[in-house]
Amino acid sequence: MSKKILVLPGDGIGPEIIAQAVKVLEAAADKFGIALTLEQDDLGGAAYERYGTPLADETLERARAADAVLLGAVGGPQWDSIDPALRPERGLLKIRSQLGLFANLRPALLYPQLASASSLKPEVVAGLDILIVRELTGGIYFGAPRGSEVRDGRRFAYDTLPYSEDEIARIARTGFEMARVRNKKLCSVDKANVLASSQLWRAVVNEIAADYPDVEVSHMYVDNAAMQLVRAPKQFDVIVTDNMFGDILSDQASMLTGSIGMLPSASLDANNFGMYEPCHGSAPDIAGRGIANPLATILSAAMLLRYSLGRGDAADAIEAAVGRVLDAGLRTADIALPGEKVVGTAQMGDAVVGALNVV
Repeated sequence: MSKKILVLPGDGIGPEIIAQAVKVLEAAADKFGIALTLEQDDLGGAAYERYGTPLADETLERARAADAVLLGAVGGPQWDSIDPALRPERGLLKIRSQLGLFANLRPALLYPQLASASSLKPEVVAGLDILIVRELTGGIYFGAPRGSEVRDGRRFAYDTLPYSEDEIARIARTGFEMARVRNKKLCSVDKANVLASSQLWRAVVNEIAADYPDVEVSHMYVDNAAMQLVRAPKQFDVIVTDNMFGDILSDQASMLTGSIGMLPSASLDANNFGMYEPCHGSAPDIAGRGIANPLATILSAAMLLRYSLGRGDAADAIEAAVGRVLDAGLRTADIALPGEKVVGTAQMGDAVVGALNVV
C-alpha cells in the first residue's frame, strides 16, 4: 500500500531544499520498491499569504491523514510586523502540538570528511555522534499565562515554564530507549538549582532511570552542558532536555559538525508518526540564490524512512550516499574550506541521487 507523505516547503530557502530532499526520497523509494504518494501544502508565512493563517485547518487534517510530514523551514522578516498570533512560527508550534509530536530527535553526527570544517579542533570533534532528545510540546514555548502589558507606564512581558510529571516521563523514556540502542549513556540537562520545573524534571528522570538499569544516567545544569559541548563534546551520547534548552543546545551542537546545514531532525508522537525537518531556519538572506545546503533536509528524509516508514535499509542508503558525495569533495558554501569544490543546492541534490544509485 502506498505511503502518503505531506510535503510542506515553507518559507525562505524551504522550497529549494525541500525540492532536493523530495528528489532523493523519490529516488530511494524507486530503488527500494517503496510506494509513495506525495502531497504538498503550505505552512508558516506561505500559509499566511494563502490562507490568512500560518496553519490552516485543512492542512492540519491533511497532516493527520498522512503517514509522515516533510517540512522545509518557516519564517521571514516580511512577517515580523503582523499580529504575533499569526506569525509563521506559530503555525510550526501549533502543528507540533496538535499532532502530539512531543519527541524531537536531533542527531549531531560529524561526517569525518568535515572534521576540518568544525569550529573546534579536529581532534576534539573527530568521531562525534550525539543525539539530543528535546521535549517539543511543553515548556515555555507553550506555557500559559503569557503576554505583555503596560504597568506603571512601563512595558512588561511574561512567560510561563510548566511541565507535568507525565510530560517529563514520556520524553525521559524516549531518551532512555534511544540510549539503550546506542552507547547506553544518558545525560539529563536541566536548571534544577534555580527552576521548580527543572527540580521536578530531575526527580522524574531519576524515577524512570530505575526501569533502565543498563543505561548510565547523569545530570547536568544547562549552562555547564553548553560549556561541555565545546570543551569535550564526545563525553555525551544521548542528551535529554526540555523544549527551550534543547532548542538552544542543538543549535550549538550543530557547529560541532561543521554547519547547521548538516543537522536533520525528527519530531515523533507515541506511535512514531513524525514530522521531519532540518534544524536550521529559513535563511531569508540567501533564499532564491540556489546556494543553500540541502543535506540536513535530505538526511531528514532518511529519518522519515527509518522512523515512520520502518525502512532502515533505504535510510542507510541515503546516509551512505551523502558520505560518498562528501568523499568526492563536493561542498556547499557553508561547509567549504578554501580550495574545495563549491556546488549549489540543486547540484548537491543531484549528486546525492547519483551516489544513491551506486551499487
